[in-house]
Amino acid sequence: MKNHEIWDVPFLNQILDTMAEGLFILDSQGVITSWNRSMEKISGYTAQEAIGKTCSLIECSRCFGHNCPADIHKCGVIQHGKTEAKECFIRHKEGHDVPVIKNARLVKDEDDRIHGIVETITDLTELKNVRKTAEEANRKLKKTYELGNIIGRSPAMHNVFDAIRAAANSQAGILIQGESGTGKELVAGAIHYNGTGDDKPMVTVNCSALSETLLESELFGHVKGAFTGAHRDRKGRFEEADQGTIFLDEIGELTPYMQVKLLRVLQEREIERVGDSRKIKIDIRIIAATHQDLFRLVREGKFREDLFYRLKVFPVHVPPLRERKCDIPLLVNHFLKKGNKREGKNILKVSPEAMRKIMAHPWPGNVRELENAIEHAFVLCESSQIELKDLPIEILEKNIFPVSSPMNRYPAPEFSYQKITRESLIQLLEQCQWNKAEVARRINKSRTSVWKYMKKWDIPLEPQCNAPNPLLVD
Repeated sequence: MKNHEIWDVPFLNQILDTMAEGLFILDSQGVITSWNRSMEKISGYTAQEAIGKTCSLIECSRCFGHNCPADIHKCGVIQHGKTEAKECFIRHKEGHDVPVIKNARLVKDEDDRIHGIVETITDLTELKNVRKTAEEANRKLKKTYELGNIIGRSPAMHNVFDAIRAAANSQAGILIQGESGTGKELVAGAIHYNGTGDDKPMVTVNCSALSETLLESELFGHVKGAFTGAHRDRKGRFEEADQGTIFLDEIGELTPYMQVKLLRVLQEREIERVGDSRKIKIDIRIIAATHQDLFRLVREGKFREDLFYRLKVFPVHVPPLRERKCDIPLLVNHFLKKGNKREGKNILKVSPEAMRKIMAHPWPGNVRELENAIEHAFVLCESSQIELKDLPIEILEKNIFPVSSPMNRYPAPEFSYQKITRESLIQLLEQCQWNKAEVARRINKSRTSVWKYMKKWDIPLEPQCNAPNPLLVD
């Protein structure tokens, strides 16, 4: 058998049927002569139904309504030899439109005689669904950061709302200060998504979660071979945020080296990937946040003064929950609705006794602690009302955790950064019932820093005892 003899029509049709794309062939008169299985799936028409018909069968949005292809010689493919691949719709057998990319080419022989047209159809239904899902997710994200979703009617929160509106359309550096759990990231998101650049990217980086080397690579990116494990070029978070906003959480945790690098970004509006000397221009707005008193860190020489003033062009202070207790009932009601939706329950309210305890609690963990407390109550609650017994023990017992001092009014810390030792850390952990968040507040560091100290000095994450401590809350 000669090689060319294997290319008979049945064998060619088998090849066409393996294609993921829809493909059909028209003869020189515009009649369908071949219709592969993918076309059957995309259009709903079987090959038997399609062969012998013209391509008006699928009512392509690019050509339906014209005389073509009733007169094949007036078809644009005949005139131009091909059509550019463009998105359009074809009509499914069941009557609905199918988004596709349609492409067509004229087939001629060596004597320039027209043999027909080959058309390919790429189904975009799945891609359209992905796009729709992404758009819906983006709409939900924007809705999450609407001002209406930052709950509060206290004067202190009205000041925050005013600051968000003022900062939303500004490119100035913004510094959000507030204790842990007050909702600084929510405020940063509201600033971004309530401005004119809400369709641009917002990238979040926690500066306390990574070591200096990893944070540098995360922010600036790296080139292949920059360090062990750098197998390819990688774009950094600054580049990803180009034209948009980058939110640098826990900015007070930056090392002196990273402070210098960030200052250069703020001054020059350009970056260099790790291992590269090429400068890359970026256009971003930087929003930074910290639970620490940066001004005190500047006085102590732990934070660069020039960087501090670059960051705090427009400062926003988020008040602790104890300074806006009139907002607590609103927040509780919000968390009840959220919990009911999540757990499929129907808890309608909090009993007066339980609410009195909630109002009396100092909330050192702020809104985050309140939300966790309501989630705890949801686990135990067996009726339509949260009772006193459903609340966490630290709310029921007085003086388990002392109240943190407000921002910018810190007393001298019990343990300074320089004096912290393994023994003093263990002592402080015991005083705070091994609550790492409270320890972090006492020493004005992040909870991640406390974990790093514990790992460094081989301190267990929980107290080593035979019976569990009922007051243990992390």
